[in-house]
Amino acid sequence: MAAHPERLSALVVDDEVPARRRIADLLAKDEDIAAVRSAGNGIAAIEMIESARPDIVFLDVQMPGLDGFGVVEAIGAENMPLTVFVTAYDHFAIRAFEAEAIDYLLKPFSDRRYERMMQRVKQRLQDRRSTESDDANVFGPELLKLVARRASPGEIWDWIAVKSRDTTRLLLTDDIDWIEAAGVYVTVHSKGEEFLYRAGLAAVASRLDPFRFVRIHRSHIVNVRSIAFLERRSHGEFEVMLKTGNRLMMSRTYRGEVEAILGQPI
Repeated sequence: MAAHPERLSALVVDDEVPARRRIADLLAKDEDIAAVRSAGNGIAAIEMIESARPDIVFLDVQMPGLDGFGVVEAIGAENMPLTVFVTAYDHFAIRAFEAEAIDYLLKPFSDRRYERMMQRVKQRLQDRRSTESDDANVFGPELLKLVARRASPGEIWDWIAVKSRDTTRLLLTDDIDWIEAAGVYVTVHSKGEEFLYRAGLAAVASRLDPFRFVRIHRSHIVNVRSIAFLERRSHGEFEVMLKTGNRLMMSRTYRGEVEAILGQPI
């Protein structure tokens, strides 16, 4: 990492130009920042990290091709600059923690949230330069809260309790093939059977394992292990063929989420 005793260098990595500009504009107002570089994809990010050795990198999680976690894997977490992951989804928090990120900005974030993060980054860099050692509390409080929530018992469901009159049936989430919106509730499809669960699709999605279940449409969540193959359709959409024989449409809006969970483009 470059050793600038006073001013810092930053790299902003995001495939969306407005998102890059948002962070770059905030950095440009900071007198402690000497240089701001940007990259629109993971491959370019690796090249810039290795050549420019920035002090801090703002890394989008979901990008076509090589995503943010792929960048960390390629460089090595121990060789990365201080890393702040930037994403619209909180379910990547545990992976960010494991990648030794100092913080995790959830889009959209406020200027105040950004300022809190930068204060922590600058203090961390100052401590690192003065002691050349790592302190124990290297993670931002927001990231720690997200990790704690995801790691708490019951936060991520292993079972879905389906109630019918005086009976409660426990469905193992591993056995669920897909879930679809059914008005204000959802229909759970598991082993060829259908079950009505009295909660909305968004509420159910937030409690499922984000490394196994992915939303492919505003009305559908699928278990990745139940997918047989994907067939490209027009306008960036895909048809998802499940091992059960069911066919579901994946809208282009959710393509990024599918690619993120697979760790590769489709």
